[in-house]
Amino acid sequence: MNFAQGYDGSGIDGTAYVDVVDAAHRAPSWLDSLVSAYSTYGLALFAVLMLIGWWQARHQDAPQAVKALAAPVLTVIAFVVSTALKQVVHENRPCQSLHVITLEACPAPGDWSFPSNHATLAAAAAVALWFVSARLGVIAAIGALAMAASRVWVGAHYPHDIVAGLAVGALVALLPALLLSRHAQAVAGLFGRTRLRPLVAA
Repeated sequence: MNFAQGYDGSGIDGTAYVDVVDAAHRAPSWLDSLVSAYSTYGLALFAVLMLIGWWQARHQDAPQAVKALAAPVLTVIAFVVSTALKQVVHENRPCQSLHVITLEACPAPGDWSFPSNHATLAAAAAVALWFVSARLGVIAAIGALAMAASRVWVGAHYPHDIVAGLAVGALVALLPALLLSRHAQAVAGLFGRTRLRPLVAA
């Protein structure tokens, strides 16, 4: 699809987006490099936190280990929902609509902007981790906000893209996580009667 056929979201908060991109251009190069690196590779942080949460829970509490195992599943589900929304909305990337130079290379036409997949993944991971460990949840929540902000800083998304991504990720992960938390003991029991028992108990 030609990018001109996509939705132009610049009328929502394009001015704020340009202000952030301009600030990035004026910022010290070390800061831009740091933000760009986190924007690109920061999702690995959430994978590490999930692994830590599972490892700790597995040695302490089987129901918590079940919740830890669910965290990556819920995150993937949120990503699928976010990707589906992109295909419905078809919002052009701001660097395409506003013709600005950004820290991150402007994606090709058809790589839609709304909502931000990075923000969605980070928010879903943070919510899921809250049910595993409050400490890991706090770290992940801070990391999710930083990830969302970084996506605007590098020019990949409008502010409303990341807000929507955070909301989608949080909501998609929250409802199943709440349901699982009520039945975690029963699910742990099911694991205990199969060869998958080592996943929930050391």
